[in-house]
Formats: sequence, structure tokens, C-alpha cells
Amino acid sequence: MRQPSRFKCYFHLVHIKHIHFNLIRNMKMKKSILSALILLFSTLSLAEVKVVTTTTVIYDLVKEIGKEKVKVDYICRGDQDPHFLEILPSYMLKLRNANLVFKIGLGLEIWLQQIIDGSRNDKLKLIDLSTDIEKKDVPTGKIDASQGDIHPNGNPHYWLDPENAKIMARNIFEVLAVESPQDENYFKKNLNDYISKLDAKIGEWKSKLASSQGRSIITFHKSWIYFADRFGIRVVGQVEPKPGIPPTPSHNAELISGIKKSEIKIILMENYYSDNAPNQLARSTGAKVIKVANSVYGQPGINSYIQMMDSIINSLSNNL
Repeated sequence: MRQPSRFKCYFHLVHIKHIHFNLIRNMKMKKSILSALILLFSTLSLAEVKVVTTTTVIYDLVKEIGKEKVKVDYICRGDQDPHFLEILPSYMLKLRNANLVFKIGLGLEIWLQQIIDGSRNDKLKLIDLSTDIEKKDVPTGKIDASQGDIHPNGNPHYWLDPENAKIMARNIFEVLAVESPQDENYFKKNLNDYISKLDAKIGEWKSKLASSQGRSIITFHKSWIYFADRFGIRVVGQVEPKPGIPPTPSHNAELISGIKKSEIKIILMENYYSDNAPNQLARSTGAKVIKVANSVYGQPGINSYIQMMDSIINSLSNNL
């Protein structure tokens, strides 16, 4: 029997090695492609919606709904007056890569448009959370600067009514679900959990202030109408003679007379305002000045909307 030549044996051996090499190379390529696809899909599943909010209250609500699926930052600190904010380049940088910016609206953030323009982010979506809110203090007749810091479309401090915070949370959910539809069920569960927590707290807050219904208070700024209407408290005057106008001696004299006549116990004010005029009123009448944070992070220990409302409710229920 004829034996195969050494050349043919060598040829077959090389051929087999070549096939083996190609198989290994193809397997490695397929493995690399599979790894790349896994990495791609895992990256997509972990993609975050980038959000900036004008206030810390909205920031907290976005965190509650979006949790780890959302990367969120805010512009106005909790201890700053959101009516008047010095515009900084860092605010524009915050918006540069954001997908969404949420605002209170109703003319509160008069500084926001300049920040948006400076961000040069053409893809940024602006969301006004006041759309579904039942507005209060909507002025009628002619409006001019002599009336002070008037908001033509209504009072913007609606977040101090926790029922409105529920509306805000639902609107935030709807926007996030559109922006990241694959996470809609996740956002919905977070929304439902948060609404349940708020409903329980609203019942607790109403119970704490039940004995204070109908009581009268003075506030520094005209920012407590939504809160007062929800909890049955009467706001009978402001330290400011007109919104945004500093207190005057003549106005203080009128307030002193009214406070004594009506036996008002509380002067409620935001902690970012000067307390000089309120303290003068307190010394003249015996009323007590209560300084509270009306935003998240406005005071140490207030790290959420619920903690903020707890602090306000407890301050009033302990002194009314």
C-alpha cells in the first residue's frame, strides 16, 4: 500500500491548523461582539435622565420619583429667596448637559431665562409645574410697579399646600415617563409610594392643626395663602406693606394696632428675610416671631419636603 508523502502530510497539518485558527478567531470575534452588545444594553439600561430644578422642593420631588434613574441638581438653595437670585456662570454650566429643567412658574423665577440662554443647550426642555395648579391671588384690573412684586398669573407659593405637592409629583412622573419610557413602571411605583406617604402625613398635619383652625396670624411676605387655606388658618396681614416692598414705620404702626386688637400670637416668616421689623412688632405687641424654612435644605435637618412641612406644622401647632 502506498504511503502519503511527507509533503502531503505537512500540507494537511497546516490546513487543519489554519481551520482551527479561524475557528478560534471567529469565536473570539463573536465573543467580543457579544460583550460589546451586553455592555451597550447595560449602559442603555443604566442611562440617567439629567434634570435641573429651580428650587430644592422640586429637586426633592424629582429624587422621590426618579431615584437612581435620574441625575438631578438644583439652582436656588433652600436658604435663598427664589424671587431674587444673583445669576452665576455655574448655573449655566448646570444646564448645559441637562435634558430637563423644572420650574415653579407664575413669575417666581424671573432669572431663569437668562440662565437658559447662557447654557447654550438647544435640546433643553423647560417644564412649568404650575400648569395644573388652581391659582390663588390672581390680580384683577390694571397692574403696575406701584403695587409691588405682583404676579399677574397668580401667587407662586403653591408648593406650601401638600395637595399641590401631589400634583407636582404626578406632573414630574409624566415628564420622566416620556423622557425615559423604559422606566415608566419604575417611576409609577415610586410615585404611588410617595403619594401614599404624603396622604398619611397630610392627615397627621391636619390633626395637629385642628385646634388652630380659624386662628389669625401675620406673615412677612404674601406667600402663605395656599398653606393657610389648606389648614384653616387666617392670614390677616403682612409685615411687607406690599409684596417685595420693605417694611415702613407707618405700616408697622398699623400692624401693631391690629395685632393688639385681634390678639394675634404669631408672626410667621421665611428664614431668609430680615427679622428686624418682625422683632420690633413682637416687642411692641407680645406676639412671637416664628422663622421657618419654606424650602428643602432651608435649615439644618430639613432634607426633604416632608421634613420641611413637619417643621412648619410643628412650629405653628406649638405656638398657636
